[in-house]
Amino acid sequence: MPKKILIIDDEPKIVEICRDYLKAAGFDVVNALDGTSGLEKFHKEKPDLIVLDLMLPNIDGLDICREIRKEGSTPIIMLTARVEESDKLIGLELGADDYMTKPFSPRELVARVRTVLRRVQGDTSAEVIRSGNLTLDRNRFIANLDNREIALTPTEFEILATLASQPGRIFTRAQLLIAVRGVAFESYERAIDSHIRNLRKKLNPTGEEPGCIVTVHGVGYKFTA
Repeated sequence: MPKKILIIDDEPKIVEICRDYLKAAGFDVVNALDGTSGLEKFHKEKPDLIVLDLMLPNIDGLDICREIRKEGSTPIIMLTARVEESDKLIGLELGADDYMTKPFSPRELVARVRTVLRRVQGDTSAEVIRSGNLTLDRNRFIANLDNREIALTPTEFEILATLASQPGRIFTRAQLLIAVRGVAFESYERAIDSHIRNLRKKLNPTGEEPGCIVTVHGVGYKFTA
């Protein structure tokens, strides 16, 4: 069964182009032209991935992202005409898995969609990662800590899996970006910090220190069992 993609964007021409390219790539595509209908389509269609514009009528993309993250970890690729790094980081802090700035290539969008979905489906070459009281099942996309299942976004899951697969090893932000996206973009390195903050909140909701993800100042991060 083809994966279902929900496009929420108020520019009909962009929606049409993205829909055509995604359908040609074998995806089932539904769309909405404003925030209110976008949330309705999300609940009705239960998509496998959402392409979400930041600037929308009625409800903006950031508020939609917040609502979706309250309910689960459906992958989100955010689109925006904004270029400020702070806007990108806000979206990533809210749980977006990727970010594309308009104008963009529809072929690149298809590639990004495939990359994010591959992360959701997991890497069967290393199906289960165990480190201390943490278990990550990459085949079923399930994370358990102290017998407690944790809801992670695809990007959070892949960052944690990368760190936990080699406890004690220090990973730079660039190395984590390569592990998550396949290529390092310097402008996105601060996004790793946002995902790490979200991970720490989910892994250690009491906020007590130390947590299992340790900051190595001036270098990057490492995992301690």
